[in-house]
Amino acid sequence: MVRTIGSFFSLYLASLVLLLGAGLFNTYMGLRLTEQSVSEAWVGGLIAIYYLGLVFGARMGHKLIQRVGHIRAYASSAAFVTVAVLAQALIDNLWIWLVLRFFAGMAMVTQFMVIESWLNEQTENESRGQVFAFYMLISGLGTVLGQLALTLFDQLNYQPLIFVAICFVMSLVPVTLTRRIHPVLQLPAPIAVRYYVSRVPMSLMVLFLAGLITGAFYGLAPVYAIKHNMNSGQVAVWLAASVAAGLMSQWPLGWLADRINRISMIRVNGVALLVLTIPLWGWLSMPFWLLVMFSCAIGAMQFTLYPLGAAFANDNIEPERRVGLSAIVYMVYGLGACLGPLLVGVLMDQFNSDIYYIFVSACALTLLLFVRPKKVTGAHLSEDAPTQFVPMYDSLQSSNVVAALDPRVDVESDVSHELVDQEADLPEADRKTDPQDPQPVPT
Repeated sequence: MVRTIGSFFSLYLASLVLLLGAGLFNTYMGLRLTEQSVSEAWVGGLIAIYYLGLVFGARMGHKLIQRVGHIRAYASSAAFVTVAVLAQALIDNLWIWLVLRFFAGMAMVTQFMVIESWLNEQTENESRGQVFAFYMLISGLGTVLGQLALTLFDQLNYQPLIFVAICFVMSLVPVTLTRRIHPVLQLPAPIAVRYYVSRVPMSLMVLFLAGLITGAFYGLAPVYAIKHNMNSGQVAVWLAASVAAGLMSQWPLGWLADRINRISMIRVNGVALLVLTIPLWGWLSMPFWLLVMFSCAIGAMQFTLYPLGAAFANDNIEPERRVGLSAIVYMVYGLGACLGPLLVGVLMDQFNSDIYYIFVSACALTLLLFVRPKKVTGAHLSEDAPTQFVPMYDSLQSSNVVAALDPRVDVESDVSHELVDQEADLPEADRKTDPQDPQPVPT
């Protein structure tokens, strides 16, 4: 195992440094704008547009890598992200910031695609699980360190932006100096929306709600904290505790998820989120240490919703179509991550910062109302269900290429690129009746 992990040291190091900068930047921006009395709606919008860039960039990144190669695509993307960060230190116009954030998201997901496709193409099937787990661990560690890095700065001036820019530039070094052979780029799997929605609607709802909660966390949780009289150092510790708890809870929850009914586990998460967030609606005054404890407990629940939803979806999809499933999972989760900070930002601007946890409670309640054992028919249960639970603490800082590292997926036998009869599993009343109508083509 040590030899396998060590052989990808340069790619892991690049991921760690890249997420260190990204983790610091998102938190810094929320705190800096709040200090300048910018409305929460703008803060949410700037976070949302970044995640929108991540979703759109997943497709554009493939074209760039195909045209110029992995290292050049990575280097050009890193350069653009660095310029976007430094430009925000020079320009105060929020409309220009929106444009910069969108293209920065597109560029960053290209960097992740380079790293992930490299890991996947040069990983043997028997070591795929180890490579995936360590990549997830490194990604989570980078995000945690990014939050804690905020404690290095006494003031929210331009200095954190310089540090972020340094991180993005330094992430170039391990990739550009690597001696590994360039990987072969895999084509993106078609997003056969109707096919997967008809198969796993409940799973997709779980993933959408998980995206709403997680996107709102990265965008507006720092604003909530600063409005509750935390200083920047306390905010960093509070956020890092939540992310770290979400990361560490993956393994024990994975052990349970492989032995207990998936729906039951998802509902346990929903109940726990609802119970834990109600005391934070604003009617109780808590010391900082207690807020950190709540942050850890809530992080453990919110960051495990995504892997539970993904595992439940994999249980109900044929093994040979799971790469295609990853594309729709990434899109639905990313859509939630875009809408979450936007909705919470508007609500916080209209009411107060306590609406953040009321929103999380509402998402948890929706989860409990929609995801019910009675709705699970088992009609599409896969032959290898329950599939292996795979730790995935957060997909917002990665691309859908990472699904190919999933040990549940056999890339060589996957047929996701073939045309799918998206109406085969729909009710008879919803199917086309005109034989001249063309068959739907995955997009």
